[in-house]
Amino acid sequence: MLRIERTNSGTSVSFRLSGRLEKVELAELEAQIQSESKKDHIVLDLQDVTLVDLNAVNSLDRFEMDRIELINAPAYIRTWIESERERFRAETEELNRGNGKRK
Repeated sequence: MLRIERTNSGTSVSFRLSGRLEKVELAELEAQIQSESKKDHIVLDLQDVTLVDLNAVNSLDRFEMDRIELINAPAYIRTWIESERERFRAETEELNRGNGKRK
């Protein structure tokens, strides 16, 4: 179960997440983020997140790439995000090398 607490401060909005962030909860979080699309700055506070799955890690990575700030991420979540980024980079490089070969 995930609890989402929203705090608004003018042009910025923060979401403090508590509990488990898994595939089931992502739709609600994404809907809340989309509803704030006019805000200049969106922050996700992950301090009280206790568990994530691969879907959540990939979504958090995508959020960060979309300039949503992740703060207070537990070390295991940050490490997993970085690991998935590196894995994606390596797979992309491998595919690019494979596409460059002549048959």
